[in-house]
Amino acid sequence: MSEHRSPLLDLPGAVEADAPDAGVAAHYGSIVPEQRRLIAGEGFVDLSNREVFTVSGPDRLTWLHSLTTQHLESLPADTWTDVLLLTPQGRIEFAFTGFDDGNDVFRAFTEPGAADDLIAFLDRMRFMSRVEVARDPEHVLIATGAELMPRIIARDELADLPAELGRPAGTWAYEALRIEQGLPRLGLDTDDRSIPNEVGLLGRAVHLDKGCYRGQETVARVYNLGRPPRRLVRLLLDGSVDHLPAHGTDILDGDKVVGQVGSSARHHELGPIALAVVKRNVDPAATLVADGVAASQEIIVDPDAGLHVRAAR
Repeated sequence: MSEHRSPLLDLPGAVEADAPDAGVAAHYGSIVPEQRRLIAGEGFVDLSNREVFTVSGPDRLTWLHSLTTQHLESLPADTWTDVLLLTPQGRIEFAFTGFDDGNDVFRAFTEPGAADDLIAFLDRMRFMSRVEVARDPEHVLIATGAELMPRIIARDELADLPAELGRPAGTWAYEALRIEQGLPRLGLDTDDRSIPNEVGLLGRAVHLDKGCYRGQETVARVYNLGRPPRRLVRLLLDGSVDHLPAHGTDILDGDKVVGQVGSSARHHELGPIALAVVKRNVDPAATLVADGVAASQEIIVDPDAGLHVRAAR
């Protein structure tokens, strides 16, 4: 949970989000218009509950490159990139998104409550590298536009941002557009068994042509052989039901549990939608059920995803 309460919660109509997004607004009283304004390039989303940190020092990019799934040693300045840290078994342990200023600082953000463990891990891996890792509480995250582009600003600028960018949208609007785009969120759409191949992060947060990193063997093996154990799907939920399945709800194919619901939201055009991870062999045409809500599937990760599938197409 964020250590700070956003000043934008004092705006008329603001309703605070539930965990893990406590501290910022879920909406400002106009849920569908907020989504439409973002798509039109108007306004912004207050994500100041995300935790910002920095990696500074002359070795920062080569050091991060050696540890993570991303190719960072020649990262151009001011280029945003998604990054993962994996366990030795290839499971996703940490995720962050950041950019380098081209001078001395790589600045990034991670999920609420994740920064301390992430920084502690990175500190243990410094050895002789000339780097420093630290929390950056003086900066916060916002997002803009239909593509939800991240932007880090000074915390003391946040209260005045509506005068510059227009009315803010809440996290409900952000989540609806994120789910539409099929972008998983660590801890909501992943669990402690998730590997990048299952949740559509190859190419986005995993560079497939870089050198060794912790967990690479699992990623490469599943990529080369195909058929990840599970796969991320977008669920199109029955709009006649008055509730969304809660996070972690079992997904049924007939009487068999085949996965769990991750994030869910109400989209201004698609209606109720969710992300979920299901077993690889679930028929993509099957109608699934979660908490009594019927759902059809839209494929995000191909059941046979792997090098041989791409090579054959």
